[in-house]
Amino acid sequence: MERIIINGRKPLKGDIFISGAKNAAVAVLPAALLIEGSCRIENLPDIKDTRILEDTLAQLGAKVDFIDRNTVLVDSSGVNSYIASYDMIKSMRASYYLLGALLGRFGRAEVAFPGGCNFGHRPIDQHIKGFEALGAKVVVENGMIKLSAEKLIGNQIYLDVISVGATINLMLAAVRAEGTTVIENAAKEPHIVDTANFLNAAGADIKGAGTDVIKIRGVGRLKGGHVHSIIPDMIEAGTFMIASAATDGDVTVRNIIPKHIESLSAKLQEMNINVEEGDDWVRVTGGNGTIRKANIKTLPYPGFATDLHPPITVLLCLADGSSTITESIWPQRFQYVDELRRMGAKIRANGGMAIIEGPVPLTGAQVNAIDLRAGAAVVLAGLAAEGRTEVNNVKYIDRGYEDFVGKLQSLGADICRIEK
Repeated sequence: MERIIINGRKPLKGDIFISGAKNAAVAVLPAALLIEGSCRIENLPDIKDTRILEDTLAQLGAKVDFIDRNTVLVDSSGVNSYIASYDMIKSMRASYYLLGALLGRFGRAEVAFPGGCNFGHRPIDQHIKGFEALGAKVVVENGMIKLSAEKLIGNQIYLDVISVGATINLMLAAVRAEGTTVIENAAKEPHIVDTANFLNAAGADIKGAGTDVIKIRGVGRLKGGHVHSIIPDMIEAGTFMIASAATDGDVTVRNIIPKHIESLSAKLQEMNINVEEGDDWVRVTGGNGTIRKANIKTLPYPGFATDLHPPITVLLCLADGSSTITESIWPQRFQYVDELRRMGAKIRANGGMAIIEGPVPLTGAQVNAIDLRAGAAVVLAGLAAEGRTEVNNVKYIDRGYEDFVGKLQSLGADICRIEK
């Protein structure tokens, strides 16, 4: 088992290049199952979740060839199974996208309940409601979600709550359904648009991705032969932006789409952090004096991303005054608060809201990565803290950040990974 060791209070400085988006990659890889042919996927992040999905595709019968660590050639013409067992996908949440992809390909799917980070119940009722609207029969037994349909028929689907997972899953199933499917109250996240672009390049007919109404006209077959590059990871970009601010650093975050992180940029500027923006980069510099308090509420895109909630909390601990953060997507996400308290943070969490008193002098401690984004948060706290911090359970961080420690080292952080 590995752990991360950090000696804090070193300002981060330099340029960092952002990897492909985890949340897009884990949707595009299952979407490749719908293509009866080959496609080349570039800018894939080299992280645990993508490796699990690549292995799963191979076990389902796809041919997966690595061109390099971030480029893969997927040929799904030989896929011969619609069953993804628990052992295949037990450690990742986005495995549920296999439901929509396999249902669209075979009219059947059997997928184990998703795993991944444990910070609250993640219902898939909107997924099931949508699959049933398309004509699928849904049975849950022995830890497996089983779907079957003699024929998928397009339908009007209204999502009761905005759900990224349900939006993508229903889009995957509907691309090869008969007729037209309309998803209303759809999520608008950039990785939904990226998945739609990937499918459209293969012959799908998807319009409206990125808006709250998506229309999918079903097609009989998706052809291969195209190249797709995964969009940059806006959560990784945001994490490094916050890291620069928390360490009084000067970091230019490159290979990004600045529009995707406008909500964070605006909030950092409100907190008296200097943010400069270019076509494909953002520069964040600290040291402007007092970090101002702020009130933050997570919202569906284009609002403040829930995945940036734990990292931004670290910065709020350093801000002058009483700040609040309200979690409207995953109210039980505050499990990481106890880890920051070990480092001196003054945080009171109740229900879906926390009050953070600052500024406090964070000090190094032995802490745990509770989940993926909470893991990033305790690393950021260690970078800002006085003394030595040890982070355990780094397997969670590996799920979503490519070479996190190496990238921080390149910016001057005193950080390393060691065997426990």
